[in-house]
This record gives sequence, C-alpha cells and structure tokens, in this order.
Amino acid sequence: MPDIILNFEEYKTLVEQAPIMIWRSDTTAMCDYFNERWLAFTGRSIEQEIGNGWAEGVHAEDYQNCLKIFLEAFQKREIFEMEYRLRRHDGIYRWIFDRGVPFINSADDFAGYIGSCIDVTEKVEAQESLMKSQVAEMRRLRGLLPICASCKNIRDDKGYWNQIEVYIRDHSEAEFSHSICPECVKKLYP
Repeated sequence: MPDIILNFEEYKTLVEQAPIMIWRSDTTAMCDYFNERWLAFTGRSIEQEIGNGWAEGVHAEDYQNCLKIFLEAFQKREIFEMEYRLRRHDGIYRWIFDRGVPFINSADDFAGYIGSCIDVTEKVEAQESLMKSQVAEMRRLRGLLPICASCKNIRDDKGYWNQIEVYIRDHSEAEFSHSICPECVKKLYP
C-alpha cells in the first residue's frame, strides 16, 4: 500500500470540514482555535470564542461542572469526556459530547489540548424519555394492589375485578404456565 502524504491544505480541509466541532487550547488552558463547524454551530466569530469566550455559550447549570472537568484533566494532563449544553446560533441549547486529549508539539513538550464535540441532543432526550417512562411504570407497579382476600382477584384502574394472572400479564411482560403445587394436589385430589 503506498504511503499517503497530505499537504497543509489537505490537513486544513480535513479539520475545517470534518463533521465534528474541533477546538484547541494552549498550555494556559485558554482556547486558541475553533474550526468552521464550531463557529457555524455557535454563530460566533473566532475572536468571540478564543480565550474563555466559548464558555459564554455553555448553559449556566452546566458551566461549573464543565469547567471543573476540563481544569482537573488539564492539571493531570489526562483525557476527559463530558456532556454539557451549548447555545446554538439560533439561541437553542443543544447537548454536546466533548472529548479532549492532551497533545505534544514537535519538541515533545505538552502543548495543550485538542478536543472534538458532537451534538448528542437526540440521544440525551431519548434517554430522558425512557427513564421517565420507566419511573412511571415503576410507580404504577409499586402502588397498592386492591386484591380480594378470598378469590385473589385484583381490581384494576377502571374498577373491574380481574384474575391475578390477567392483571399481571396486562401490566408487565410476565408469562404464566399453570401447575398445581403439592399441597393443593393433596387437598384437591386426595
């Protein structure tokens, strides 16, 4: 397989037009670069974003945690991953998955961080929706069940009495196979 050598313009095209947002920080933890995808997403200029300007777009509820994760990783020079809400160019906050890695310059010295971000709003919203439905289902199944002390039928939400098997089948994924326990066999079939 032949060696492929990319020139500066080809690298620039890869970074600027990659389908992800890319940023870079220097050794002071100040950001000094954002690719075109980042700038298009935020609707801001590179001058507005550099330094700590980018943080103006982070949702107020996420800001402290975002900063804490970044600075702790920066001090240890470790890879980090985090999710936070970032204001898009239209003013809507979107969930962003951000992964930063320390990078080394040509003199083998720590030179800062390079990060990539993707919009994961749909994934986060789907997870939240699933969790809400699971919590609602748990609440429904955790409540008191009105059960007849004699025949063991259960009263449903509409006031109808159902066999316990019918109620459980309708409110869960349980399947039933019927048999008779040894005590009942002795009692019913002496």
